[in-house]
Amino acid sequence: MTLRLRLAALSAALLVFTAGVHAAEVFNRVASFPVALNAPDAAATSSEIIAATEDGMTLIYSDSPGGGIGFIDITEASAPKAAGYLALQGEPTSVTIIGDKAYVGVNTSESYTEPSGKLVVVDIASQAIDAEYDLGGQPDSVARNKTGSLVAIAIENERDEDAGDGGLPQMPAGLLVIFDVAAQSLKTVDVTGLADVFGEDPEPEFVAFNDNDEIALTLQENNYILIVDGKTAAVTGHFSAGVTSVVDVDTKKDGALRFTGSQADVPREPDSVKWLDNDRLVIANEGDWKGGSRGFSIVSKSGEVLFDSGNQLDHYAARIGHYPEHRNKKGVEPEGLEVATFGDTQYIFVAEERASLIAVYKDTGAEPEFVQALPSGISPEGLVAIPSRNLLATANEVDLREDGGIGSHVMVYELAEGEASYPQLISDLDADGRPIGWAAISGAVADAEKPGILYAVSDSVFYAEPAIYTIDATTQPARITNKIVISRNGDAAQKLDLEGITLDGKGGFWLASEGNSDKLFPHALFHVDADGKIVAEVPFPAALLAGQTRFGAEGIARTGEGDDETLWVAVQREWGDDPKGQVKLLAYKPASKTWGAVAYPLETPAEGAWVGVSEITVHGDYAYIVERDNQIGERAQLKALYRVKLADMVPAELGGELPVVSKELVHDFIPDLAANNGYVLDKVESFAIDADGTGYVITDNDGVDDSSGETFFWTIALN
Repeated sequence: MTLRLRLAALSAALLVFTAGVHAAEVFNRVASFPVALNAPDAAATSSEIIAATEDGMTLIYSDSPGGGIGFIDITEASAPKAAGYLALQGEPTSVTIIGDKAYVGVNTSESYTEPSGKLVVVDIASQAIDAEYDLGGQPDSVARNKTGSLVAIAIENERDEDAGDGGLPQMPAGLLVIFDVAAQSLKTVDVTGLADVFGEDPEPEFVAFNDNDEIALTLQENNYILIVDGKTAAVTGHFSAGVTSVVDVDTKKDGALRFTGSQADVPREPDSVKWLDNDRLVIANEGDWKGGSRGFSIVSKSGEVLFDSGNQLDHYAARIGHYPEHRNKKGVEPEGLEVATFGDTQYIFVAEERASLIAVYKDTGAEPEFVQALPSGISPEGLVAIPSRNLLATANEVDLREDGGIGSHVMVYELAEGEASYPQLISDLDADGRPIGWAAISGAVADAEKPGILYAVSDSVFYAEPAIYTIDATTQPARITNKIVISRNGDAAQKLDLEGITLDGKGGFWLASEGNSDKLFPHALFHVDADGKIVAEVPFPAALLAGQTRFGAEGIARTGEGDDETLWVAVQREWGDDPKGQVKLLAYKPASKTWGAVAYPLETPAEGAWVGVSEITVHGDYAYIVERDNQIGERAQLKALYRVKLADMVPAELGGELPVVSKELVHDFIPDLAANNGYVLDKVESFAIDADGTGYVITDNDGVDDSSGETFFWTIALN
């Protein structure tokens, strides 16, 4: 079997697993904790590396921007509580726990050329510093051995990526430090002169112990791995992480999700490393400098490659809408790792920093078996398993609160019998065995005759290939079975920001594009045939554009036939000629090419927020309208479905006073969003009602751009 066919068969197997095989036990998220609760006055706070106390009841995470460590009480796993914060006068980089003490690596460097750091010992009960030890350089990873007698610290002395070409060598060189817990003494291990690439300037990244007190140390930029005897501090083995080739991946930052590229002989450049047993290692190949293999590998401690994941992580992320197209050199960017045994099964957890996913595999002793992908917060950095409680926790480092986004979160998952709650939408493979890439679903409509079949559009601001996706919602998860690229003159159409779709009654579609004059995106409607070819463009009239803003069309619905055919277009926010708190529902008649509108009353936003319309669909005697605020997480207050009687939607001419329609609340989406046990997402963008009267709701993940990438897809019953 060829490599491509083997990978296609693997992807097909993943679909079968995800689409319907009942797993005896799966991981599902049970809670999400915003770490700002531990440091409410901090401008920025983050959770990066995370550890659990030996009783499994408390999590401790390093917070680099905040300059301390945070404590989380997970006595009740589904309801984590803020449990304290300790400032450490420096930049904490990693934490591990032995008994009642936390051992924290703290960077105190004045510059790249004068690195310094300390190992800080913290009493967990009192949250007070017991001792500090000078490490002689800038620490990165910290790890303990099984018995708790030794702590290893990777002293990275990291390179300045802005110095010269950001390459090596950049002195001083990194090293390894071993701390004897009982003797409270340090040993320094010289790791220079070993790596094939810039051996004079090793870049230690991550450390891990096996049960024999052997330390695996990755030198990331050097693409190298060392084995060190933790008791004697002697280097007992060393080898290159090697190079690998990857096929059927997206290699161009062109806004198109095309998995047809390849990368040959790229160095793995591993970040995290964990032992699977005393002879095998698993490495996350982040590729921070010249790498780009996008996967993880299993290697023997003598350097033999036993398994390489190839494009598996990229492909699965693409199929569930998490592929980070703007990071094409490193794809999903594997970085963090955890290995733990739950019952009789040893699991490998791979944190994908740019895709915001945790890939879960079973260690079989040979090729690992893919189990599932877990949605995490933005940029998962650290993981810790607590097998005694069937729990896994992730630390997600990005804090976007300054820009109105979400802050850093710690997320908790539980292994239990049941079915995976995520993904809720997954794509099939195309005819060539490659994933149908998608993201940023921004509008949907149901098939007129086939229950459970939807057509959706992607937000074209994020992608250069605007598309219509066919969704089969009769399976769980729902499946994207086809993708049609919107074309103009034979090429993918440009300057579109598709936010709405409706059937044209003849096998084609009408699409609504949200304009933005700053980017030369027109406010317009587009008529496309069944193959996605644009057959007509209808710009907004001059009378309307006089008051335009960038918050334009967010949905489109169709009523009537022939001369009575009307396209109803929901404008997201107030334009210049709208009274405050009212937006237009535009009415366009294709037969007469005339425009009119009614006014729709918005809910009052909370202070600092805005409220707008994000979708319109028609069913029976009503137009159903999604209304939401622009807030996320605990600040979110409005994500709801309303309806307006069609009989009351009698449009008036543009330019004059518009009749204001009345609305009634149909459904509050916030409890639905909260039921996913993450934070409440901001963009409920799509709503469709199928031939059986079932309502379908889809969130927009913004193309994994400053987003966790999570897309939720669920149904509601209508009265």
